[in-house]
Amino acid sequence: MKNATPIRIAMIGGGSWATALVKILSENNVTIRWWLRNEVDAAHIKRFNRNKSYLSDVQINPRKVKVTTKIREAIRDADYVILAVPAAFVSDALLGLTPAHFTGKLVVSAIKGMIPNINQLVTDWVEAKFAVPKDHISCIAGPCHAEEVALEKQSYLTIASTGAACAEAVSALLTCRFVKASPINDLYGVEYCAVMKNIIALACGITHGLGYGDNFQAVLVSNATQEIRRFVDTLFPVARDLSQSAYLGDLLVTCYSPFSRNRTFGNLIGRGYTIQSAQMEMNMIAEGYYAVRSIYAINEPHQVPMPIVSAVYRILYEGASPGAEMNALKREMR
Repeated sequence: MKNATPIRIAMIGGGSWATALVKILSENNVTIRWWLRNEVDAAHIKRFNRNKSYLSDVQINPRKVKVTTKIREAIRDADYVILAVPAAFVSDALLGLTPAHFTGKLVVSAIKGMIPNINQLVTDWVEAKFAVPKDHISCIAGPCHAEEVALEKQSYLTIASTGAACAEAVSALLTCRFVKASPINDLYGVEYCAVMKNIIALACGITHGLGYGDNFQAVLVSNATQEIRRFVDTLFPVARDLSQSAYLGDLLVTCYSPFSRNRTFGNLIGRGYTIQSAQMEMNMIAEGYYAVRSIYAINEPHQVPMPIVSAVYRILYEGASPGAEMNALKREMR
């Protein structure tokens, strides 16, 4: 980017995706105030310019990145606020902030989950909670894994917003020598698809843990694309091409990649782990675990046929047998 004055960014979150985004952004003309809740990790980054807990091989540029554990310091004077914490914790992360703190800022959700209990998309929650205009809000979709960003492998992002200027500005901000970002106007479609692909990845992981092969997984993903289409078109019926990378590409990489935490979580469940033991084994949040409860609740009044989502919900929240659920599900696959 060729701006004379660096663009000021607040990065909220200390996980692998936040670390990857810091790496991408640092390729351009920016200054980043990076908020982490964990004081030990923050101190380590300040001293060694590496996040010891996530993507520890990524070198942090100290000339462009300043670390803080104070949320108000992070967002003060920022042009962009990027949210990269798990959906279940975003409310706690922004605790104490008011609409005045977000005045004039563009807010970017890098969260592929939903606010639990209230079953709300992150962008809707930001709009309602902090009075941010809808056309000043965007979300980041893949297909893109943090681990491949760390290795500087060619990657692609899609930036969705109802505001064309916002989507284009964020796309430019996140485009660098190894990442291409493109704008799109289907905010709700992209955000819901990003949520649902994590649920489908859980299902794929469960089947893998149970010993199903690639043949069944291919059929499962094919049926999932139809399930996602039915759901998203019922809630937000606009013209969209679900074969685009923001939809299908993000679904495929999450379902098939060994880097996918949702697939990994599902695999552990399929192998017989309890939910608690699987969470302890991973030491990371699988957004699909919370998202499936939200999507299941949202769909109750609509009754869109979603056998895969329903099966995952019953396994995770009703104690159903993974083997029995997948055995029943395979009879519905075409």
